[in-house]
Amino acid sequence: MLTICPNTDALASTAADLIITTVRQAIDRHGRCTVALAGGSTPERTYQLLVQPERLARIDWSRLHLFFGDERFVPADDPRSNFAMAQRALLDRAPVPAAQVFPIPTTVASPAAAADAYTQTLATAFGLPPDGPPPRFDLILLGLGDDGHTASLFPGKSTLNEARRWVTWSPPGVLPPPVDRVTLTFPVLNAARHVLFLVAGTNKAAPLRDILEGGAAVNDRPAAGVRPTDGTPTWLVDEAAAATLSRKP
Repeated sequence: MLTICPNTDALASTAADLIITTVRQAIDRHGRCTVALAGGSTPERTYQLLVQPERLARIDWSRLHLFFGDERFVPADDPRSNFAMAQRALLDRAPVPAAQVFPIPTTVASPAAAADAYTQTLATAFGLPPDGPPPRFDLILLGLGDDGHTASLFPGKSTLNEARRWVTWSPPGVLPPPVDRVTLTFPVLNAARHVLFLVAGTNKAAPLRDILEGGAAVNDRPAAGVRPTDGTPTWLVDEAAAATLSRKP
């Protein structure tokens, strides 16, 4: 599903309301909601809207279990950290139990060790063997890079070919900052019940068009590899990002 919003503020507001609806449905269905958060400026604005009083009261935060789709291998308080951003924008005000927030560890010896540790975190949280079928998130939030990457799955990297591991690591892509990454893989992204892309800005117009209309190869535009096998993909984009699309809702 594609929804075009007039600007970034409308996009963030629409995303916040859609997240609330998805969370409530998941809690009604099986008593909790598992969400993988994304980094980036549009998700940050969305998180800020979620903790405004009128929206804050619409979620049973005690039933949320929050994870991260990817992370830069930097300290948790580093300004470049996705966790640090989520802490400022969302977690400092949302009453999610601390034991139900699962950041990707970045104090271990290496990004590879962080990926292994986070795989075990997911296995424990979802009650699954770490070498079995991937966990099924209720909602995964994703962005889109200028180069077509999503999470930390970058063009031309070997991570795009990962078919079994749930979490892996990657050297940086061509976009800043130049730090190693830890990321969920396509098997996990494509097992989700709902995947929500948040895409804003003119610099996203070309990759968005390539993915939605141009038949882009995954190796060139990795977000094209997000195709949930039994879930719903939703693209929320602003008018600037949608400017070169020929087919619009």
